[in-house]
Formats: sequence, structure tokens, C-alpha cells
Amino acid sequence: MSEKPWDGRFSERTDTSVEAFTSSIQVDKRLYPYDIEGSVAHCRMLAKVGVITDQEAGELTEGLWRIKRELDQGNFKFDDNLEDIHMHIEVRLLQEVGKVAQKLHTARSRNDQVALDVRMFLRDATHRVIDSLFNLRGVLVGLAEQHIATVMPGYTHLQRAQPVLLAHHWMAYYEMFTRDAERFGDSLKRTNVMPLGAAALAGTTYPINRQHTAELLKFPKIAANSMDAVADRDFILEYLSDAAICMTHLSRLAEELVLWSSAEFRFIELADAFATGSSIMPQKKNPDIPELIRGKTGRVFGDLMAMLTVMKSLPLAYNRDMQEDKPLLFDAVDTLQSCLDITVKMLPTLRIKAENMRQAASSGFLNATDMADYLVRQGVPFRNAHAIVGQAVAYALAQGKELHELSLKELNTFSKQIQNDIFEHLTLEQVIARRQSAGGTATGNVRAAIESAKQEIAGSARGSGEGDLHAKG
Repeated sequence: MSEKPWDGRFSERTDTSVEAFTSSIQVDKRLYPYDIEGSVAHCRMLAKVGVITDQEAGELTEGLWRIKRELDQGNFKFDDNLEDIHMHIEVRLLQEVGKVAQKLHTARSRNDQVALDVRMFLRDATHRVIDSLFNLRGVLVGLAEQHIATVMPGYTHLQRAQPVLLAHHWMAYYEMFTRDAERFGDSLKRTNVMPLGAAALAGTTYPINRQHTAELLKFPKIAANSMDAVADRDFILEYLSDAAICMTHLSRLAEELVLWSSAEFRFIELADAFATGSSIMPQKKNPDIPELIRGKTGRVFGDLMAMLTVMKSLPLAYNRDMQEDKPLLFDAVDTLQSCLDITVKMLPTLRIKAENMRQAASSGFLNATDMADYLVRQGVPFRNAHAIVGQAVAYALAQGKELHELSLKELNTFSKQIQNDIFEHLTLEQVIARRQSAGGTATGNVRAAIESAKQEIAGSARGSGEGDLHAKG
């Protein structure tokens, strides 16, 4: 066997600088379980259609499983001269079983081989993300149930707006991460398509059975077009897009944890296990974990933009540019997974300062809209009611009071329609209780949302976690 699989065409050795420049083994070696599993399935299919014998298939399969054990145990020797994980396994198989190893690549190209490996890797990675989102959603529902009576300010423009239940706030994130899980689940349908059998780009002259290979590898569909099979990286772009959206949600949550743990808000305290100190200021307790989640979001955005840029001008079919897909994909997969996992661990340890939240919700005229609604019920047009309450707010500001701290006499100077029942109308409990429109923050609504979420989680089909790697045999 020649040193390179293409050496028959070339009269000069590859320059060592070219070998170093084109080598991807330090990145793609993590694909080895999928490369071996795909090779075993390809081998069994070749035997089924009579391209190789059953005895040859047995020798190749046994050799591949032995190589996997070497890799699993960290005893495998890597060499940059061999470029990628596919060549490493092929060369090692030749050493392990002899010349029969040269038959394994029949009816296969590295183009469809690598497309298969990446799809199998991403299938498992997507299942793990869905599992982690399942866990995160469960944590959020638990927090909501725990804090069903905790009142806090709701914000717009980062200005106090109206009182809401903290449980309602947690459930808003539940909705975000539920959409994320749905997006990943939907993208999985397009990832879970088998490209093997496309060969380099045009298919193969051998009587292969792609459907049998797909069944062995648990793919429900095979790629319909051989050129698209090796040229497509849409499934990576879709994962990266879903990951970027999910990281956006994690970053928004992280930003609130940073704000809420500050002395200016004093809404929460991070557990010591999820915070760090200062090397110079002994009093500091820094929200480093939320800050890092917020910062790592930019990496995933960058992975998406870089991958879009790699693919935007590539003619059909395969181009070596596509080797750059794996560093971007692996970085996004690892970053998202680590951020989800640390968030799942961190959130249950938060110490909620409920009294501070309630105090913040009690000041800043968060019941102003409810006074306007009260006037509307007395027959005042809403725009007029809005203006009346605005004047009352300006007066209260000048007096250093809240609306509910003004006397009835003072309030009557702005509208005679205001009666003594206004004061009960403006309490935090009443302000929240009246928000009974679908999706509103009324306690009954939030309880119903929590129960619905609990049933939804209980009925969810969870991802496979470790995916579809098969044990030998």
C-alpha cells in the first residue's frame, strides 16, 4: 500500500508543510466511535450484497472493534502524516488484519464517510442538548412552584413597570427553553439522514444496499441525491442557529442573575460554590458563572457566522473548505452543553431575597396602570384616565409618596370618580390577582401554567443521551 491513498497519481511526496497545514487529526479524532461504527455497518452491507465474503467481513469487523478499544483506552498512536481520523483507522486496520483491510473502502469515499461521521456525532450531541433542556425546564418549573407567592417588579426598558410573580418570571424562561427543545428536535429530523453510498459525489457502480446500511446505523432516511449528500452542511448550520438562539436565552437569564445579585438590586445571592472572589478586594463575591455564560454566547454566534461564511460560495459538490466545519461545530456543541449543564446545577442553589423583591415592587408607581383601569371602570375613557393618573404620579413624586399613600382627598383633586375602594384596588395582591387574561401573572394562571408544564415534562420523550453507539455484536 502506498503511503497516501492518492499516491498513484503523484510523482512527488507531499511537502511536510502541506501535511501540517491540511492535517485535521487533532480536531476530528473525536469522531472515531462514529467512524468505526459506520465502517462496521458499511462492511456488513458489502458482505450482504456479495462485494466481500462473510469471512472477510468478520475479519474486518473484529479488527475495527479492536482498534476502537485501543482508542477508548488511549493506547492509539496518532501521526500528523495520516491527516485525519479516517486515514488513521484505515492504516491501523491494515496493520491489524492485513491486506483484506484494503477492501473496506470499496464503494465509499472519504466525502460520504466524513458526512456520515458528522451526522452521527451531531445526532448524539442534539439528543444530549434536548436532555439538558429537559432538565433545565424541570428546574425552572420547580423554582416557579417554590416561589408562587413571591412578588417582584416586572421591567420594561429595565425600568420598573408592573408587579409580577417571580414564578411567572421563571415560567417565561420555561417557554423560551421549551421552544429551544422543539427547535433542536425538529432539526434532528434533517440531521438524521444517511449520506453513505453517495461515494465521492456521483454514487457507485457497486450493487450496494444503502437502506440496509441506514437500518444498521438507525437512520430513518437516506440522502436522495448523491451530490447533495456530500455537499450538504445545512444540518450543521441549523444546529448552530438553534444553539445561537438557545445561548441567547441563557445569556438573558445570566444577565438577570448578574443584575439581581448586585448591591443595587439585592434580589438574589449566588451560592458560594457558584461564585468567585477578588484577588485584591476581600469583600467581593463575583457572579463569574453567569458572566462567563454571557461571554461564551459570543463564541457560538461566531461559530454560526463563520460556518455560514465557509459555505456561502462553495460550488457543488465537496470542497476542502468544508474541513473547517468541525472546529466550529465542536466548539458550539461543547460550549452550549457546558453552559446548559452549569445552569442546571446553579439555579437551584440561588438564595431568593423575597422581601427585597416585594419592597422593590411596592415603590415606583407600579400600580399606576391599575389606577387608570379603575377610572375606566368608573366610565372615564382610557386616554383621559391615563392623563389623570400621570398628573397624580407627578404630584406624588413631588410629595415623596406612592399613589396608594395619597389621601382620598388628594386623589379627588385629580378625579371625583375615585372612591375609597381605590386603596384596596392598588395593593400588590389585587394588582396581580386581576391579571387573569390568558398568559397573565395572576396566581391562578401561573399555577395552571406550572401544572401544565409538569404534565408536559412528564409526557416528553427524552433524548437518548449517549446516542446510538452500539456495543460490539
